[in-house]
Amino acid sequence: MPSRKFADGEVVMGRWPGSVLYYEVQVTSYDDVAHLYTVKYKDGTELALKESDIRSQSSFKHRKSQSSSSSPSRRSSSRSRSRSRSPGRPGKGRRRSASQSREHKDDKKKTIQETSLALAVLILFLGCENNTKRYNGEPESTEKNDKSCIILEQKLKPDLEIKRVLEQYSLRSRKEDKKTEEIFSEKKTFLAIKPIEKVPSKTKELEFGGRIGTFMMIFLLPATVLYLLLMCKQDDPSLLNFPPLPALESLWDWRVFGVFLLWFFLQAVFHLLPIGKVVEGLPLSSGKKLQYRINGLYAFILTAAVIGVLLYFQVELHYLHDHFMQFAVSAAAFSLALSIYLYVRSLKAPEEELAPGGNSGYFIYDFFIGHELNPRIGNFDLKYFCELRPGLIGWVVINLAMLLAEMKIHNLSMPSLSMILVNSFQLLYVVDGLWNEEAILTTMDITHDGFGFMLAFGDLVWVPFVYSLQAYYLVGHPTTVTWPVAAAITVLNCVGYYIFRSANSQKNNFRRNPADPKLANLKFIPTATGKGLLVTGWWGFVRHPNYLGDIIMALAWSLPCGFNHILPYFYVIYFICLLVHREARDEHHCKQKYGLAWERYCQRVPYRIFPYIY
Repeated sequence: MPSRKFADGEVVMGRWPGSVLYYEVQVTSYDDVAHLYTVKYKDGTELALKESDIRSQSSFKHRKSQSSSSSPSRRSSSRSRSRSRSPGRPGKGRRRSASQSREHKDDKKKTIQETSLALAVLILFLGCENNTKRYNGEPESTEKNDKSCIILEQKLKPDLEIKRVLEQYSLRSRKEDKKTEEIFSEKKTFLAIKPIEKVPSKTKELEFGGRIGTFMMIFLLPATVLYLLLMCKQDDPSLLNFPPLPALESLWDWRVFGVFLLWFFLQAVFHLLPIGKVVEGLPLSSGKKLQYRINGLYAFILTAAVIGVLLYFQVELHYLHDHFMQFAVSAAAFSLALSIYLYVRSLKAPEEELAPGGNSGYFIYDFFIGHELNPRIGNFDLKYFCELRPGLIGWVVINLAMLLAEMKIHNLSMPSLSMILVNSFQLLYVVDGLWNEEAILTTMDITHDGFGFMLAFGDLVWVPFVYSLQAYYLVGHPTTVTWPVAAAITVLNCVGYYIFRSANSQKNNFRRNPADPKLANLKFIPTATGKGLLVTGWWGFVRHPNYLGDIIMALAWSLPCGFNHILPYFYVIYFICLLVHREARDEHHCKQKYGLAWERYCQRVPYRIFPYIY
């Protein structure tokens, strides 16, 4: 194993990715597996660099001439008289060996080449409005709303200008200058800053309370689901009225487990159908882009057709309500088995396929967070499939089953207005998610978190059985809502949905194509990564406007249940806690990623989620 050359805390010169410019950086850590140094720039940006991209500060000091016997004028006249003698040729009394001379010439040639290239690139960068200072996150007077710096070719100066400056400042011989002219005469002057290929290193900062916190959550999450469902079955679901624990044998039914498996694999079949477009996800640490088939809405339509056929043949869907607890236990058991499988297979996964947040080396933590980023069986992406299909579509089916159960239990000819509101609001949310399925490829769940117990349990158990809590509550605790109140709740939900959707659309469109003419009115703060931070529109109002819209909608979903008990408001309380925690995670990651640019963004947009409050 090669020994490391630079120590932690050492100040060196690091090459900026995609260019020949070097900046002063400090070594923070070294990955023995990937052989990469983690360095920190002055603006706080942290990148992983190879050893070949790092040089000591002493190598950038000016080299003195080996001959000091003659003045500059005499050396100049000497060069004009004879080109056979090199300006750096040593005196008679200081002859060097042949090997030393060759090493000196090679070193000098390398330095000359790098100096000349640096001048050339500097000229190109000066021709672009998004200059080197902006990529280093240094303050500037105004934000830019143009996209001209994404492709530097549009801002290059004419070849004659480059030639003139190179001739003026070059330290090369005329022979080398001739080669330089030939290179610049070719049409290969397109330069673009490429993201560095970074192999995931060990996770150092543990979230969710580290090993102890994640261990407790593995038991706490299933217990919370069980508690909520038991509370909903009680006549008095108050917090002080703790429900009796059911017999263990009553929680399991093999027939129910078989129905759940049938549902899971039916959605898998719909996902594998060759319908819908295929898109590429964001680049991985290796630079590779995975392909995803976008057909969630088609799967929803096919599922609706299957449900319609079942209702036509008078299959009683309220079977879901009667065995709701057993379905939740079956889903929890399946998610646990799936999590074990995911962790075992991740032990054989290549290093570059591991999740940045779930590679700590601690079994419990990596099992909970997810060790492998994108586990696939062939082209079947397990995490992407579970994010939107079995749980999200299952949520709508459960709501429908609760609506039918309410009609049967209370002998209603039509569902109550409260149940209609809950079903309609949540149906809109699910259809919106499936319609904008491609947007999920830019979320933290896909790009950062591995697929472990956290996402497996969340997608297959928490979403369908906790998010449908309002509908399940209304079956046993009917609530009357007047039409004016229903209209006010509907307006509130529409306001939340508008904020949620328009904010997400701005973000996703800007991420996909910042140069889109439709986004020309949006201003942004450039960052060292080449991306921009929006400071206009919803993202100039608060830092996470999509979270604000989400919370408003969550409140609208709970209001039809009335104010007799706090239980149906568990969702909105939990959701506020979830989004505040997620916002803290986002803040931490963005501060590390964007450095000074993120601090400028926070000064420009001081409120995180709730304007003038938080």
